[in-house]
Amino acid sequence: MATLQIERMTGGYGRLPIVQEISIQADRGQVVSIVGPNGAGKSTLLKLASGTLHPMSGKVHVNNRDLTGLAANRVARLGLAYVPQERNVFPSLTVRENLEMGGYILSGDLKERIKHLFDLFPDLSAAERLRSGNLSGGQRNMLAMARALMLDPEVLLLDEPTAGLSPIYTDVVWQKVRAIAQTGTTVVVVEQNVDRAISNSD
Repeated sequence: MATLQIERMTGGYGRLPIVQEISIQADRGQVVSIVGPNGAGKSTLLKLASGTLHPMSGKVHVNNRDLTGLAANRVARLGLAYVPQERNVFPSLTVRENLEMGGYILSGDLKERIKHLFDLFPDLSAAERLRSGNLSGGQRNMLAMARALMLDPEVLLLDEPTAGLSPIYTDVVWQKVRAIAQTGTTVVVVEQNVDRAISNSD
């Protein structure tokens, strides 16, 4: 059974279906990219899968659990994390405080989880006391990814994590995507650069 199954998903805004009958499967630790021009519905599909938008029809399963139509916070608790392209960090909070917010529903001490993520994202460890509004675009995107990983999700959805970044930071973000997948997390990435998507996907 695939870790992530999106089956015949249809939905959009109001009564207008932006996405129609889309199906995706992804296995544990796999990187899958969704490519296409602006307006094709890539971001809408992630919003539908994550509970940010309510689907008109279709199903979303994570490890055979039906998450269809659940609220976004419930979907996150059940193993599917979503990082939007914009407004994905709290700019007035420090790096560490952003991570603590990401793990607010966890019981027990957050220090070990944060330490693990600082090991994965050493640039964030060096900047842990900085307000996230003062980070570079690449650092903010990595912080958004790390915050989503605080709940140790089985599936991570990333909406254009390299948009507007320099080629160097784009490479760094993709390296982190691969590293996340190697831990067993399934990663679905919306990406406009076809060559990068092909070279970094399974």
